[in-house]
Amino acid sequence: MDSAQLLSLTDAFRGKRVVVFGDLVADEFVYGRVARVSREAPVLILEYDSTEIVPGGAGNAANNVAALGGGVALVAVVGRDEPGRRVVAALHRRVDPHVVRTNGAPTSIKTRILAGGVHSAKQQVVRIDRAVPRGIDPKTRKAVERAALAAVRRADAVLVSDYGSGLITPRLVRTLTAELRRAGRSVPVLIDTRYRLLDYTGLTISTPNQSEVEQALSVRIGDNLRLLERAGREILERTRMQAVLVTRGSHGMSLFLPEARTVHIPIFGTEYIVDVTGAGDTVVSTVALALAAGGSFEGAARLANYAGGLVVMKRGTATVSSDELRAAIRANSPRPSAPARGGAKAGG
Repeated sequence: MDSAQLLSLTDAFRGKRVVVFGDLVADEFVYGRVARVSREAPVLILEYDSTEIVPGGAGNAANNVAALGGGVALVAVVGRDEPGRRVVAALHRRVDPHVVRTNGAPTSIKTRILAGGVHSAKQQVVRIDRAVPRGIDPKTRKAVERAALAAVRRADAVLVSDYGSGLITPRLVRTLTAELRRAGRSVPVLIDTRYRLLDYTGLTISTPNQSEVEQALSVRIGDNLRLLERAGREILERTRMQAVLVTRGSHGMSLFLPEARTVHIPIFGTEYIVDVTGAGDTVVSTVALALAAGGSFEGAARLANYAGGLVVMKRGTATVSSDELRAAIRANSPRPSAPARGGAKAGG
C-alpha cells in the first residue's frame, strides 16, 4: 500500500465505534530522584517526587482508539477503591465507560518505580504488581456480560483485551460473537491475550508478540525467520483466525494470512526504543480501527507498525494521535524525483 492509501484509511477512522472489553489496569508511575546509596543495604535511596495513575490494559487500548479519532465504549471491572476511581477519571474524554464497580476485588495495579538524577532521564527500577484477581464473582460477571452484550450491538469492531484476571474467557467471547450474529453485525473481533493464545478460536485476528508465541508453542524463535514462519502458520491453523499479526520489537511485525505469503514489515523509526509499556495496546487498537474503517489486514498492520514505532519512543503508558500517525506516514513516503535539468519534455 502507498502512503496515499494509508492516509485515506487513517482519515476513515473518524466515526467508527470500537467496543473494548477486558481487563482495566491502573498503571501507577512513582517518580523519584536518586539521593544516595543506603547504609542498610546495597540499594539506592530515592527521594520521592510524584505519582501518576493512568489507564493500562483495556483502558490503554480504549484511550488509543480515542486518541486516533475513533469512538470507543469500554466495558470493564474496577474495584470500589481510590485507584479504581482515579483510573476511570483518567480515561480519554471520548471514551464511553461501561464500568462495573465491585466490592469483591480491588482494582489491579501495576506500580513502576522510576528513578534518575537531575540531569538524566528517569529509568524504571522495579515493577510491583498488586491485587491482580484470578476470579470474578458471579454477580459481577453477569453485570459485565450484560454490559458487553449491549455494547457490541452498535460496534464497528470489538477488541477483547485479556490480561489474565479471569474476566475474559473463550466461552464469553463465543457468546459475544453469537450476539453479533443475532444482531446482524458482521464486524471484526480482535483478541489480545497474554496467556491463552491458543484458546481463542475462529475470530478475525490475534496480535501476539513473539515471546507470547514462543510461550504458547514452547519454542525459541529468536532471529530465525524459518522458525517464525513455522510458528506463525501453526498459530494461524490452530486458532482458525483470519489473520495473525506477530509483533517482534525491533524487528518489526509479521502478518500471517491463510494461503498467502507472509508479510514482513520492518520497524518504523529507530531500534533504540525508549519504553515498550503498553505498546501492544497501541498496535491492536490501531488494527481494530483500521479494520472497522474497511481496511485490509495488510493496511491495518502497516498503520499499526507506524503507531507502534511512535509509541515506544514515549515514556510510560502512552497513546498516539491521528495527527502523529499522519505525520509519520508522510515523513516516510518516497519523495518525488526532481526533473533533470535541461532534459527533453515528455511527449515531445
